[in-house]
Amino acid sequence: MSTHGTLQLATRGSALARWQAETVRDQLSSRRQPVELVTVETEGDQVRDELIHQLGTTGAFVRSLDEQVLSGDLNAAVHSMKDMPTEQPDDLIVAGVLERGPPGDVLVTPEGTSLEDLPEGATIGTSSLRRGAQLLARRPDLDIAGLRGNVDTRVEKLLGPELQREHDRRVEAWHNETDDDENEDKSEFDRPPEEWVESLTALEQAALDREVETEYDAICLAEAGLDRSSLLGELHVEHLDPESFVPAPAQGVIAVTALDDEAAEYIHDTVDDPPTRVETTVERTVLAELGGGCVAPVGIYARLQGDVVSTRVRVLSQDGTEEVSDARDLPVERHAQAAAEFAADLADRGAADLIEKARREDPDDAKRGE
Repeated sequence: MSTHGTLQLATRGSALARWQAETVRDQLSSRRQPVELVTVETEGDQVRDELIHQLGTTGAFVRSLDEQVLSGDLNAAVHSMKDMPTEQPDDLIVAGVLERGPPGDVLVTPEGTSLEDLPEGATIGTSSLRRGAQLLARRPDLDIAGLRGNVDTRVEKLLGPELQREHDRRVEAWHNETDDDENEDKSEFDRPPEEWVESLTALEQAALDREVETEYDAICLAEAGLDRSSLLGELHVEHLDPESFVPAPAQGVIAVTALDDEAAEYIHDTVDDPPTRVETTVERTVLAELGGGCVAPVGIYARLQGDVVSTRVRVLSQDGTEEVSDARDLPVERHAQAAAEFAADLADRGAADLIEKARREDPDDAKRGE
């Protein structure tokens, strides 16, 4: 399709997905190219009560968008690259890989407690098998609990219970006020509950109204999501070192898929970041060779450093008790081939067995054909 008309980009409707799509739109529009965003509902958006890995589809948030491109209805689709399957339809290409955002994970707590200082048996919410396994590998005493929803929802579920208890304390104390100036309940609070609520941030007010089934001591999620949602500065976070707490392949990367046509060429020339493409090629090649998909706890992190791609891989059992891991510098000039060789070596050393074990622990995965 000619780029002389308006480029139409498929996107999910969440605030984070819209932010990513708007970032792509703004870059593509820099050459006076008209760009329109088209919201498409995906399978992942339609399922509200299951964890991401239980959807049984690495591409639960991807396929519906790409189908619009393959049908010719839209020119391209914008994705979080970590959600994209490593196997793509033959007619579809990754036309653009934007410069990578923060690649790592963060631990968020209400009061800024570090991972090491969390109490024994603390409950940590995460939607990721990888994060859960790495947390258990470091702290086997932790209770890893499921956590679903967009970034705002996850943070609200963390903050809600304590805010609700504080609100109840304030309401009770204020309503118990007497004419006694020495009333100790009232002395705890210097203003009516309504004024306290008004002083909260919009996020805290939303958390105050959030129904929460599980009370979390902390949640673990991608730094990029918090950063792009403008929440990072509002929260107490511990940045988990990606060299040891290894992120998902392509975490923090926005990708644009398209048919191999004039529009794809324009997208590539305008937004593609060569260093990020090299890094994500290594990460996704290792993942494809290992065959981990979304059912196994696999962390892969590559950094382009001069003429090598420094690559760190962790493959774990779901309970974090078993692990195959290694780091290797791969030559840039043959980074894809070297990544495949690295993956084969890891597979021979037991990574393939751990991944197969993870599949057996999730029998529904085989039924879904993913």
